[in-house]
Amino acid sequence: MARITKQDALDYHAQGRPGKIQVVPTKHHRTQRDLSLAYTPGVADPCLEIEKNPDDAYKYTAKGNLVAVISNGTAVLGLGNIGAIAGKPVMEGKGLLFKIFSDIDVFDIEVDEENIDDFIKTVKAISPTFGGINLEDIKAPECFEIENRLKEALDIPVMHDDQHGTAIITGAGLINALELTGKDIKKIKLFVSGAGAAACACTRMYIQLGVNINNIIMSDVNGILTKDRTDLSIVNKEFATDKDIKTMAEGIKGTDVFLGLSAGGVLKPEMLKTMAKDPIVFAMANPTPEISYEDAMATRSDLIFATGRSDYPNQINNVLGFPYIFRGALDVRATAINEEMKMAAVYAIAALAKEPVPDIVKKAYNKVNMSFGKEYIVPIPLDPRLIEFVPPAIAKAAMDSGVARHHIADWDKYKEELLERMGIDHRIMRSMTVKAKANPKKVVFSDAFNVNVLLAARIIKDEGIAFPMLIGFKKRINKLALDNNIDISDFDIIDNTAEAVKEQRTKYANLLFEKRARSGVSIVGAERLMFDKNYYGAAMVESGDVDAMISGVTSPYADVIRPALQIVGKRDDVNKIAGMYMLRTKKGPYFFADTTINMSPTAEDLVDISLLAKEKVEEFGVEPVMAVLSYSNFGSAIGNSSKNAKKAISMLHKNHPDVIIDGEMQANFALNKDLRIERYPFSKLGNKDVNTLIFPNLSSGNITYKVMQEIGSSEAIGPIVMGLKKPIHVLQLSSSVREIVDMATIAVVDAQEL
Repeated sequence: MARITKQDALDYHAQGRPGKIQVVPTKHHRTQRDLSLAYTPGVADPCLEIEKNPDDAYKYTAKGNLVAVISNGTAVLGLGNIGAIAGKPVMEGKGLLFKIFSDIDVFDIEVDEENIDDFIKTVKAISPTFGGINLEDIKAPECFEIENRLKEALDIPVMHDDQHGTAIITGAGLINALELTGKDIKKIKLFVSGAGAAACACTRMYIQLGVNINNIIMSDVNGILTKDRTDLSIVNKEFATDKDIKTMAEGIKGTDVFLGLSAGGVLKPEMLKTMAKDPIVFAMANPTPEISYEDAMATRSDLIFATGRSDYPNQINNVLGFPYIFRGALDVRATAINEEMKMAAVYAIAALAKEPVPDIVKKAYNKVNMSFGKEYIVPIPLDPRLIEFVPPAIAKAAMDSGVARHHIADWDKYKEELLERMGIDHRIMRSMTVKAKANPKKVVFSDAFNVNVLLAARIIKDEGIAFPMLIGFKKRINKLALDNNIDISDFDIIDNTAEAVKEQRTKYANLLFEKRARSGVSIVGAERLMFDKNYYGAAMVESGDVDAMISGVTSPYADVIRPALQIVGKRDDVNKIAGMYMLRTKKGPYFFADTTINMSPTAEDLVDISLLAKEKVEEFGVEPVMAVLSYSNFGSAIGNSSKNAKKAISMLHKNHPDVIIDGEMQANFALNKDLRIERYPFSKLGNKDVNTLIFPNLSSGNITYKVMQEIGSSEAIGPIVMGLKKPIHVLQLSSSVREIVDMATIAVVDAQEL
């Protein structure tokens, strides 16, 4: 697990705009006319329409995409009853997950009220604002009554995720685990450790799936739930047994399934040994499961094991469920989230795990043969297919069960809308991060005397993305770290000017001399150049002492590219290296090349740049659809750059017919497929959406990405250097911590590919 200090967590929430979420306008608001439409007098018209027909609130307001995450703070994570306001960071975090996984907007509502009647009254009073309500972190048994009464009173979806989220995901896992072991759900024996909200909801779900209630034993902190106990709640009495079982060890003996929602370490190896053949263990206590993965696997080789943790196979994570369940419910304006919808989620998630796993998911987890089996019984949280698998199942179940007010007719179109709503740009970097963490590499930072570089290096070390190494004067770097409270005590710092590395410096100088002796570099000159941090870092990469290098935060671009070319060099199969940016936008990722290296590319250069861009975009898991840009469209104007573009396209179409690319064309025709199809129906791009732009010269590419970065609400990742034999990437001057981390992540994945 990544090492996160208390200060890291506090800084994350406090720096910049405090908190994790914000409200963003969705309509134009720059002119007087815009404001008149947004507020008075224009706002009166939709108000009157809604007065006549309340359902028009879905048409004229944000209600249809707005969920309330509501808590009274009585059972916050593992912290207990810490109060409503103290639970607000968790509720904001839930809002963030809703947004990034299903594009649902959230207002988090912290209600300072523990009385059930008053809490319900408050939620009912504010419910007209929302399209759905996600109850969160409310203690048992009150949470059961609160949810049931609100579901009866309101005509919008209400779900207490602490109960049903875990039930749905473990339910999907149970279905698949039983299929793998060949066991009949009606005959299995189940032991449940824990009797809180999640444990009870999971057990109810399993009964719905077919588990016989007479084959269930449940325990709480006071022991086995038996019918002779007088301290049980009404809900817990449902699962009390009349069997003569007094201890956990007795209850587990001979069982097929163990469900743990209790405390770390309660399931002992000797207990696990007494379970039936091919046991299934869901050890969900977090961060310490009821039994560790290592102990469990060492005890039973016939085991299927799942936890709530991300560092072991079969992670049971509620984020597989709630964002997509509410997405489907909102999209059909459901009046409830009923049992049929929950079951639909169970079976949709279970079915997705049996589908062939796409390369982007395999690459994210650095696994070649990821497929349905004992270590893959549920999808991973980063699987981009969840958005097109689960919401349609929920929406259809809502329609079939009669709780949908809006019906979907074209399911293919609906899936396309879901994908367009989400885009895949942020998921690309999340997937790249997971892949990097699966096989971290050594990354050297050659301009380490910079606060952002040190912070980024700390993050990539703590998150397990890479093993950072720093080049520079040790005393200066250590003082900078100390002054900014950054712990770098476990980092390797290399002072390339020190006497202690003289032998290494000589080795690297000889390496450079061998490569550049016939290009004007003497041995003395090579030795002198090794006092330059970028030459030294490039030599470390070429020698295999590190796997990748990051620079540019304090070094001019040319000062990094020059040693990279002289020492590492371009790949044998390319004539020119090139630079590319990935821009994150609401519409998804766009890739711009060449933005940093080739000033005035020839037609042949444009071919190389296009092929390098295609290769790199495919590594991100995206199908490249490419356009070579110009100020003209298919020969409509004559000039050197348009001639080069036209010639490059001709060469690409002739020699690389599999590449989806066309041009030369103006940017609006490249990006607006309707306009392009109307005017140029012969284009090879057809009805595809272009995602990769090849610029006719460095000026146009560099200017465009910087303009988009500053005023186009786009975040740029790069520049990504393409065509070198080994990964060396050159950041922009004064790059942010996040940009440095992203580039280091890409460098690690590049090194893995090599």
